[in-house]
Amino acid sequence: MNVRDATFEVMRRLGVTTIFGNPGSTEVPFLKDLPGDFRFVLGLHEGSVVGIATGYATARDEPSFVNLHTAAGLGNAINAIANARDCRAPLIVVVGQQDRRQLGFEPFLTGRSLERLAGEYPVWSTLPARAQDVPGAIARAYHEAQAAHGPALVVVPMGDWLEEADELAAMAPARVLRPCAVDEHDVARLAELVGDARSPALVVGRGTDSVEGWEAVGGLAEKLRCPVWQEPFVRRAGFAQDHPLFAGHLPWRRRLMHDALSAYDVVLAVGTSAFRLYLFDEPVAVIPPGTRVAVITDDPAEAHRSPCELALVADVPSACRALTRSVAARDSERPEPMRRPPALAPPGESEPLRAGHVLDALSARLPREAVLVEETPSSQPELYRRLAIRAPLGFVGTANGALGAGISGAIGLRMGLPRRPVVAVLG
Repeated sequence: MNVRDATFEVMRRLGVTTIFGNPGSTEVPFLKDLPGDFRFVLGLHEGSVVGIATGYATARDEPSFVNLHTAAGLGNAINAIANARDCRAPLIVVVGQQDRRQLGFEPFLTGRSLERLAGEYPVWSTLPARAQDVPGAIARAYHEAQAAHGPALVVVPMGDWLEEADELAAMAPARVLRPCAVDEHDVARLAELVGDARSPALVVGRGTDSVEGWEAVGGLAEKLRCPVWQEPFVRRAGFAQDHPLFAGHLPWRRRLMHDALSAYDVVLAVGTSAFRLYLFDEPVAVIPPGTRVAVITDDPAEAHRSPCELALVADVPSACRALTRSVAARDSERPEPMRRPPALAPPGESEPLRAGHVLDALSARLPREAVLVEETPSSQPELYRRLAIRAPLGFVGTANGALGAGISGAIGLRMGLPRRPVVAVLG
């Protein structure tokens, strides 16, 4: 058995049999005579390839496999890899390289330090020490991508694939189990902070965007009778936006965010760092004096950068359920729900069709189970006001602000969710 065959066995075991790529000659030894149980999806630009793979990984909540062509392919893909990292989409990115037997001469298509070319955007990267270590490196990349929710990168010289495999080569675990139970003891300090609140609020994000997450956040919000805000620069909808406790989208401007948060004495950010800003438009503190902040997240980095009094790193739905069991029900009046604008009157014959007209028409026709892909920065505030996301994984936004991920991401989402309508709003 050669390294290529051993790698295919690893991929089968992991359930990774779809390959996205725009290959060149450094990828031919891997892709030639691809086994019949594998599927290859061709894209004509690496940004599109990684974008489709990002959508596919998001839809399936498991790593997808990308094959890129040495320095040129990886270079073209870096923006999309950065977006995948910010979207927390798990990817296995395998990059071709010249044959290691002649790398010292820097022949045509040599990539310099490919394992470092994408900077800090991969959650893990490696150039295996020898050809026989490639299958184990790809298995590890799967687990690294899954654990860190981001792209893991493996550089493979083209001659490695046909080398004889080594049964004694180091391999990664066949399966990694991550228990996620959280009990009342784990949330005791958090329950004390939230239980003392007179006017609490929740801010949700990507980390609660699942059926389990929506139910857990909804149960907590109902017990606290508190408003639920969506994080700024929405990547994923963390709560039902037609729920009467949905308050709207937290502003990204410093003053507006400060003013919105000043109504609450305790703010609990769930599945997000919550305070994602943009322009330093005014030198004002984001968190008002007297407002206490706590965070629940499964991402240690998100916890570490959050300006909060207490952060709990745990499985988010489990933590929300434990917190719900630990706090007393509040009997205060329900907060006012978000007020959406009335539909615009149709434009006259000589009047332009505006974004609001299109979004009103889309809102009236969009099925509840549809997935909305948003890449429309100029109309984003209008979209937030006029469209309510009503099902988990019903919204996917461009995480890093760079254009190009919308249409490719929508293709990948549709491939991964063939029974759900996918609508991309671009422009």
